Amino acid sequence: QVQLRESGGGLVQAGDSLRLSCAASGRTFGGYTVGWFRQAPGEERLFVAARSWSGGTTYYAESVKGRFTFSTDNAKNTVYLQMNSLKPEDTAVYYCAATFGVVMTSLPDYWGQGTQVTVSS
Repeated sequence: QVQLRESGGGLVQAGDSLRLSCAASGRTFGGYTVGWFRQAPGEERLFVAARSWSGGTTYYAESVKGRFTFSTDNAKNTVYLQMNSLKPEDTAVYYCAATFGVVMTSLPDYWGQGTQVTVSS
């Protein structure tokens, strides 16, 4: 069993930056693909970024490419999402996700509880 806990959300202005963190407990991320999704009010939950914990290509949604950066800290068993040049349309609850294997799906094995990001114009 893996427990995921996000932190780092908040209220910022357009153009600002935030860094989200996702710490895993219960086991390490080894063997998993980890990533981020977001869900705006009244919308479906959408993919943001993901990568195999062991490394390789990081995949990003087109809407965040060039602005968001996915990273990991193996020693801390933690995943990060650096969000720069934030826009009001980035406002959403951001969820950390982990699924066993090398491909992130829309139904990962584990979800975090979510952290709210609000970007004002």
